Amino acid sequence: MKITKIKLAYRIVIDNSSALLWDKYVFEDTFKEYQMQSQQFNSESNPKNTFRELLSENEKANQLHFLTGIAASGYVEQLKGNFHRVTDVLGNNYFPFINYQLDIINTDITDPSKHKIGITFYSPLLNYFGIIEGNYLISKNTENSNEYETIMFPVQHNLSICYIQTED
Repeated sequence: MKITKIKLAYRIVIDNSSALLWDKYVFEDTFKEYQMQSQQFNSESNPKNTFRELLSENEKANQLHFLTGIAASGYVEQLKGNFHRVTDVLGNNYFPFINYQLDIINTDITDPSKHKIGITFYSPLLNYFGIIEGNYLISKNTENSNEYETIMFPVQHNLSICYIQTED
């Protein structure tokens, strides 16, 4: 049996309307970090308030995605490699992840209500057996074997296959 290996990605968007406490902490700390870090990319003579304006004037401001993301790292570490908002078909709330990436959707140093970020969580390499009744059938066990413990995640908004490795 040929087994395809995949990685899944799950993305959340955090803004001032986010209700969960974890999101609120990430929101506040990333906004403060953005305010601090953006100063090194902004010109004193003609400062830009929004991230998009700053990015259009200084392409090095693209580093702000990473620099702002540092403020979220402690919160992500608290999750201990399981994102508990993605439910499998049995109702278990965990999505295994090995890394993440934060991106700034937009922000304005003068208005925290315009701060909006995305965080994408990436799973480890998984065995992929296909989609059954609208669910990804996967296994965390990636060794070649005749037996696999499987998990099924519903195909859903913000969950995507982001990497495929096929055998020849």
